[in-house]
Parts: sequence; structure tokens; C-alpha cells
Amino acid sequence: MKIRVLMIDDHTLFLAGLEDILAREDDIEVVGVAGSCREGVSLAMEKRPDVIVLDLAMPGTSGVEAARILAEALPGVRMAALTMHLDRQMVFEALKSGMTGYILKEATPEEFLFALRVVARGETWLSPKVAAIVANDFVRGAAQEAPSLPVLSDREREVLHLLVKGAGTREIASRLHISKSTVDTHRRNILDKLGCENVTCLTRYALRHGLVDLDE
Repeated sequence: MKIRVLMIDDHTLFLAGLEDILAREDDIEVVGVAGSCREGVSLAMEKRPDVIVLDLAMPGTSGVEAARILAEALPGVRMAALTMHLDRQMVFEALKSGMTGYILKEATPEEFLFALRVVARGETWLSPKVAAIVANDFVRGAAQEAPSLPVLSDREREVLHLLVKGAGTREIASRLHISKSTVDTHRRNILDKLGCENVTCLTRYALRHGLVDLDE
């Protein structure tokens, strides 16, 4: 079964070039072309394509706005942006609108065809430069959202390690050459810093966050 494609772009010569590329492929059929988003939305309702390829920056209704309309009107339709814009905000607006492909117009015909087939399968395809933007944004966001772990002193880490291994106050004091009252003070400080009520909770927290290694 052929992949039925609708293309929306206000550059007539560019559209003609794309049509020529797609016409050579046995598994792809161009069911329509449109020079504006309004025309494209209307044509999409009529033709019910498998994949809609659309430019983002067009006069009147933008590609992102059109994608939102199409995503609601044609659930399951696949959409890919084909644009020269590498603006971070535009990338994320396109993805939020329901597009699962973001192809730069600098792509080779082979890259364009590969991306089109990936999107048609229901998968996501981003041009490498776009993927880098998305990945960098994710890494920055993850770093900002990741909770910072409480800072323990070296001595507190030593006490924590022994507590998790089941050592009692007397054994910890003997092994670290400190008084039992000092061990108790460290224990209270560790419990307070980690927000735990008892050693059982402390053990779970330490293991979950990798604060101790039981093999040591």
C-alpha cells in the first residue's frame, strides 16, 4: 500500500521539485499540493492523506496553527514540518502541535524520503540539527529539575556507611575512634539532613540515591 502524501508550501517551484522527487518512488503517492494552509486544511479533509508535509512560515495561517487544526480534525494523521527555520521556539511549537517530523529544507532528497517514511510508520524523525536542540534542552531541563542531594561531611558519610551495614553505636565508635556521644550526634545530623525518622528509612534513602556501596 502506498504512502499517500499531501504537501503544503507557498513556494510553487519548491513544491514542483518535491513532487518530482516523490513521483519516482514506488511506495509514495502525492494526493495533493496546496499553496496555503487554508487550502491545505481543506484539501486534507477531502483527501485524507497518510502524511502531511507542511512549511511552518506561510502568509496567513501558520503551519503550526494548521497542524493543530489537522491534529484535531484528522486523528491519526502524520505530519512533518519541512522548513528552513532552526529556531528553538518554533521547533517546540511544531512538536507540541502534533508534528512528529521536523525536516530542514537543506536536507538531501535521500534524507527527505527517509524521514517521510519514518513519519509514515508513526515514528518521530528530526533533522540532526533539530535533534541536537531538543536533546540539549532536555539535558538542561533535567539538570534544573533534578533534586540536589543533601551534602554530608566525610565523617557523616563514614557513619552512614556503617549504619547501613548494620553497625551499632559502640561498633561505629570503636571503628572510627570517636566517642559514642559523637556517633549519636552524627546520626541525628544525618537523619535531619536526609529527612529520615529512623535507620530503616535512612538505609532505603542511602541505597536509592547511591550514597553508600555495600560491597565496600
